[in-house]
Amino acid sequence: MSSTTRRLHVVLGSGPAGSALAAELAGRGHRVRLVNRSGSGPAVFAATRPGPDGAGLAAVERYAADATRPEEVRRAVEGATVVHHCVNVDYHLQTEVLPRVRQAVLGAVADTGARLVVLDTLYPYGETGGEVMTESTPWRATSRKGRMRARLDEAYLDAHRSGRARVTLGRSADFLGPAVINSSLGGAVFPAALTGGEVLGLGDIDLPHSYTYIGDVAAGLATLADHPEADGRIWHLPTAPAVTTRQIHRMIAERVGRPLQTFVLDEPRPFGPFDETFMAEYAEMFYQHTEPQILDSSAFEREFGVRPTPLTAALDATLAWYRGALATHAG
Repeated sequence: MSSTTRRLHVVLGSGPAGSALAAELAGRGHRVRLVNRSGSGPAVFAATRPGPDGAGLAAVERYAADATRPEEVRRAVEGATVVHHCVNVDYHLQTEVLPRVRQAVLGAVADTGARLVVLDTLYPYGETGGEVMTESTPWRATSRKGRMRARLDEAYLDAHRSGRARVTLGRSADFLGPAVINSSLGGAVFPAALTGGEVLGLGDIDLPHSYTYIGDVAAGLATLADHPEADGRIWHLPTAPAVTTRQIHRMIAERVGRPLQTFVLDEPRPFGPFDETFMAEYAEMFYQHTEPQILDSSAFEREFGVRPTPLTAALDATLAWYRGALATHAG
């Protein structure tokens, strides 16, 4: 394997996106360091692509660092060619903590010369009235978290424009996939669908809504990392064409062999994994479920030749993971 493909990638944040990305990068033959506060977590292995020495299993190194502490982040990214920012925090802490993370991460990559790939959200666009979101959609956020995300993104892009750092951003819609629990199509849907309980729907479930498969988040970010020419702009990560949430519920029902008992929240209040603290913070973002949320990733698909995973395959993989998780919990 060449020295180029064995360059170090550091992934900050070990949630579903960071962990999936670490496995994707290792599978592409990169050395990977996965960073969280404790330095612990399940072992991450990936089947590497066949090369001169044949395919094998690559392990991901674990490392402990607090992403809000500049000196710890600087040590964590030492030697990295690319740094991936997938850090997230408890929802009610985001507006306070994420700006500190941005400062620490930008300082670290500026000091070391590593490229920075940032996992981003659709929050800066704000309410669109159902307009299809492309990379040229204006940023019109009025919520606290939307304005905060827009300020962060502008700081990342400013750092690139000024020559302080080399940065690219990948925006994703709501996550869907294995290990995705705290999402509107996660822990409040799949366990209940498999066990006959109440499945959560948010807002108007007859509106089209984009969901990005976690495997496509990982593949998209890894692709940006492999293409320095992607730097200096925002990309929409590969996302399957939007359908209504009700259609997705029907697809799940077909796979579990029973109709779903759907409970629709027409306003934010606690349900399942979403407690009172979360829902109080989420209230300002609830517009995402009262107007169409349609993400267009065609620019990424054309540029890099990467297609999103079909929803059918994404749902199959997600249900398989939840079946395993429920069986492990029951055992």
